[in-house]
Amino acid sequence: MSSSSHEPEAKAEERSFSAVEGMNDLSSKQKAAIANQSRPNAVLIHETIRVEGETELHRAVSALFLSGLAAGLSMGFSLIAEGVLHAHLPDASWAPLVSGLGYTVGFLIVVLGRQQLFTENTLTPILPLLHNRDVITLLGVLRLWVIVLVANIAATWVIAAVIAHTSIFDAQMKEAFASVSQHVIGSPFMTTLLKAVFAGWLIALMVWLLPGAESARVAVIIIVTWLVAIGGFSHLIAGSVDAFYLVEIGQVGLTDYALRFFLPTLIGNVLGGVALVAALNFGQVAPELD
Repeated sequence: MSSSSHEPEAKAEERSFSAVEGMNDLSSKQKAAIANQSRPNAVLIHETIRVEGETELHRAVSALFLSGLAAGLSMGFSLIAEGVLHAHLPDASWAPLVSGLGYTVGFLIVVLGRQQLFTENTLTPILPLLHNRDVITLLGVLRLWVIVLVANIAATWVIAAVIAHTSIFDAQMKEAFASVSQHVIGSPFMTTLLKAVFAGWLIALMVWLLPGAESARVAVIIIVTWLVAIGGFSHLIAGSVDAFYLVEIGQVGLTDYALRFFLPTLIGNVLGGVALVAALNFGQVAPELD
């Protein structure tokens, strides 16, 4: 990240120091020592993510689309890993708690690989929008969302078709993939929407936690996404791999995918990410930013 990108973070840290009574009496070395021992405060986390959001809003269409394709393909490894674990575990009540760890694999690849995932973008570009509050930023957010969403969904269909129609996996493994995929279309519209709110909430919280996680980044990604898996929450991109797999093997139709999964999950993920994380976390730091 360039020195200009660090400016908002430095200003945020300076504001947080000056807001604490007695901090102005400390030397610069003492302030630096305290900063090294302290967790990043909310303003610093906000500014870190906002700067990243500003960068994403100005990326080229081709870069966003290719990164979105990579993310959608990578999410296929969540189905693969979860299915492999499911196939080798006994039929026990605790088995989903273990197989759910496989669900985290796709997220680890996407997040650590800096690939574009739609649900992460319910937080990152929203902070610049809440800060700038102008039409140009709004249009930039919509542009980012459309490009990344289209790329993600197209790629999930491709990887699902590859898993379903090639000989990479045997019949037993494909049966396991079908079994773990059933949950995505097993609930009524409103139930799926509510499950999606929780998933969007958790994924956006993960993005908020990562700037302060440092060496614990992998643990944060695993814990949060494992909770999405074992909670049966609906994630638009990971769930699209599952749903498209069911479409490809003929267990559901495209209408089922669109109406029973895609629409309620899209609405819920956006509500969970934007309303419960971006807006609330912006609200807590807005007075200090002003």
